[in-house]
Amino acid sequence: MNQAVDIRDTRTSPVLVWDQLKDLDKAALARWRMEPVANGRSMEERGITAPMPFGWYAMCYSDELEVGEVKPLHYFERDLVAWRGEDGRARVLDAYCAHLGAHMGYGGKVDGNCLQCPLHSWRWDGDGACTDIPYSKSIPPAMKKPSRERAYETREVNGFVWAWYHPENVPPKYEVVEFEEVGHPDWTEYEKHEWIVYGPMQTIAENGADSAHFKYIHGVANYPNYEISFDGHKRTAKMHVDMGTPQGTVSGTIAYGVDGAGQPWTRFTGMCETLLVTGVTPIARDATHLRFAFTQLKADRDGPRGGLARAMIKDICKQLDQDKVVWDRQKYIESPPLCAGDGPINDFRNFFRQFYAGPEWEKYQDGITRSVSR
Repeated sequence: MNQAVDIRDTRTSPVLVWDQLKDLDKAALARWRMEPVANGRSMEERGITAPMPFGWYAMCYSDELEVGEVKPLHYFERDLVAWRGEDGRARVLDAYCAHLGAHMGYGGKVDGNCLQCPLHSWRWDGDGACTDIPYSKSIPPAMKKPSRERAYETREVNGFVWAWYHPENVPPKYEVVEFEEVGHPDWTEYEKHEWIVYGPMQTIAENGADSAHFKYIHGVANYPNYEISFDGHKRTAKMHVDMGTPQGTVSGTIAYGVDGAGQPWTRFTGMCETLLVTGVTPIARDATHLRFAFTQLKADRDGPRGGLARAMIKDICKQLDQDKVVWDRQKYIESPPLCAGDGPINDFRNFFRQFYAGPEWEKYQDGITRSVSR
C-alpha cells in the first residue's frame, strides 16, 4: 500500500486511444467532449439495460443560477426546472405544470420563492404544492399537498446545486459530502471542465476499480498499487505516486472516493495540493454529464509549482478524454471473464448494486436470472 508507483510517462505515452484525438485542436477537443457520438449504437446493442441509480446529483454550478432565474434541465430521462427564489434558495421541480402540462422552464417566472407557470400563472413552491391560482378562490385539494413526484429535495454544497433522485421517490438516504477547501480564501476558484459521456454511470464509476486499464489507456509506467475499501454508500482508495516533472521526480499521494453514486472526489497531496470535485449526473441510461471542478492551494498555483499545478489539471482532463473514447461505445458485459490483475471489479459491482431500485431494477434482475438459468 505504501509502495510508490512511477507514473512519470503519463503525459507523453503513445496510448492507442489517443490516435482518435491527436489531430484535434483545443476548440475541436472541447466540442468533441460534448457532441453526440458518430455511428453510435443503441442501448440494447450495447447491453445497457440497468436503470439509472439513485442518489444526489449535480444540477448545475451555484453560480449558474442567479436569484430570480429559471433554468430548464434534462436529467434522469425527465424534463426538470430549477429556479432560485428571492430567499436565495435553489429549488427543482418536474418541468411540466401539473395543471395542463406547460413546460415551466420556458416562460416560467420566479414570484417570491415560488415558480409561476407561463400558461395560467399557477404558483408552485419547492415542495411541489400549488400556493396560488390568480383567477380562482379554490385550489384542487391534491394540488395543495407537497409532492415527491413533482419536487426534488435540493442541497447547495461545494459550489453545486444538488438534487436527490430516486425512482420510487424515497427520501434521501444520506447527505452530500462537504469539503472545506471549496470557497476557502487559501484555495482558488474552480477551474471547470465538462463532458457528455455516452455510457451508463456504473461503467464510468467502475473505471476506478479497473487496475489494468491505467497502463493501456493512460500510459502509466506500472499498474497502480492501491487498495479500495467499501463502507456503506462510500468507496475510497489511496495510492502513493512518483510523478516526473520538469523539476524532477515529485512524490505525492492520490486519494479518491465516491459518496453514493454521483459524488466522486479526488485529493492530490504532496505534488500540488489539489481537490477535484466531480458532478456525475445521468441524463439517460446511456448518457452521463460529467463536470470536473478543480480547486488548488493558491500558494502552489501561484508559486514555483504553478506550472506543475496547471499541468496536473491538463493531464487529468486528458485521461478523461482517453476514457471517453472507450466509454462512448463500450458494451456492458454482465459476467466478464476476469483474470488476476483486473482489479476488484466484481467487488465494485456488488457495491454499486445498492443504488438501484424500483420496478425497472426488478425487471432487470429477473432478466439476468432467466439468462443465467438457461
